[in-house]
Amino acid sequence: MSESPWKSSTDRRNEREEKRIAVLRTAAQAFNEVGYYNTSLDDIARRLNVTKPTIYYYIKNKEEILFECVRIGLERLDSASNDVIGHGGSAYEELVAVMTAYVGVVTMDFGMCVIRVGEEPLTEESRRTLRALKRRIDLKFRSLIERGVAEGSITACDPKIAAFTLSGALSWIARWYQPDGALDADAVAQQSIALLLNGLRPR
Repeated sequence: MSESPWKSSTDRRNEREEKRIAVLRTAAQAFNEVGYYNTSLDDIARRLNVTKPTIYYYIKNKEEILFECVRIGLERLDSASNDVIGHGGSAYEELVAVMTAYVGVVTMDFGMCVIRVGEEPLTEESRRTLRALKRRIDLKFRSLIERGVAEGSITACDPKIAAFTLSGALSWIARWYQPDGALDADAVAQQSIALLLNGLRPR
């Protein structure tokens, strides 16, 4: 029997999803570089060498693109923290691992979009969905800090304030980090985390 020239439904779905992610990633790059309001669907289409109607095959409108970009970024932050939590060691060691993973995500396209653009241009309903994801990530920071204080690997502190301070400082990296700069993401993560956890005072 000859092989069919038509792809299976599974292959077609996978191909469509790959192209959809390519649209979203290209949009995230544009949003990060020139801003959400300065990016049009025509701009995204030109970057992909396709027509604007092609974009509509994969996404409904620009707001949906931003929602998906931020959602993917937040889910990757959540997933990255899940990957390193619960593998043994002290809460302090796990916190360092989570912070390192956090920097790894916010210095990439979708994670950077979470910080540089965020959910403000979206509807209230979309913002609520994304804020629920943010709370989930924040609670992981707080939980690790609380556990560290209890076991003595982290100094006594207010876990809420500590979590906000750490995640806020790490998030800001996305605003100034340049992939082609002198330091790669790993070096930026190591130096930033050391500074946040050890301070500037000589020991």
